[in-house]
Amino acid sequence: MFPRLPLAVKVILAINVVVFVLQLAIGNALAHFMLWPLGGAEAGGLGFQPWQLVTYGFMHDPRNIGHLAFNMLALAMFGSQLEYTWGTRRFVTYYLVCVIGAGLCQLGVVTWSLAQGAFPYPTLGASGGVFGLLLAYGVLFPNQRLVLLFPPIPMRARTLVIVYGLVELVLGITGTRSGVAHFAHLGGMLFGWLLLQHWRGRPPFNRSGGKRHVRRV
Repeated sequence: MFPRLPLAVKVILAINVVVFVLQLAIGNALAHFMLWPLGGAEAGGLGFQPWQLVTYGFMHDPRNIGHLAFNMLALAMFGSQLEYTWGTRRFVTYYLVCVIGAGLCQLGVVTWSLAQGAFPYPTLGASGGVFGLLLAYGVLFPNQRLVLLFPPIPMRARTLVIVYGLVELVLGITGTRSGVAHFAHLGGMLFGWLLLQHWRGRPPFNRSGGKRHVRRV
């Protein structure tokens, strides 16, 4: 299966695996590459740096290999078809926008929590980018039937996107499953949707009724 993956998907997958091994080997030495909240250094954590909006998306909790495995499986499943459809350059652009967008949303949530007296904590994981890929897959291939792993229920891609989005929203609002960056997942989907709308010349990026130059995605 691995040799059939397109170039960018293979590179992203390889980077995540290599970084995971480095995290196992040298531990907290890579902590500055996780996403830390604004003001985190003053509260006893590490400070935010702009590069963290990208680097956090290639790191995973070394105590939870399942987190890495699930994200990489989703990357291979959804990312491969998207890269074959869009081409490598557009796919990489989309993926990085989702990672950064997810990071911005999570940065806002964690910084707000810090202002309420919470202890600063970092965010890491490729889930924001992966949820963006899931959304794009549901938009481009809405009627493609997929089977969930847990539970093994077949459903259309569009339905899967809606279900995952609603579940993440509920879990984020209620605080269920603390330790999971639900708003980062939603942020990845939001920024992915915005980029798709931009590429298609649709609102909120084109509100005029005039002639549009549409780029299909």
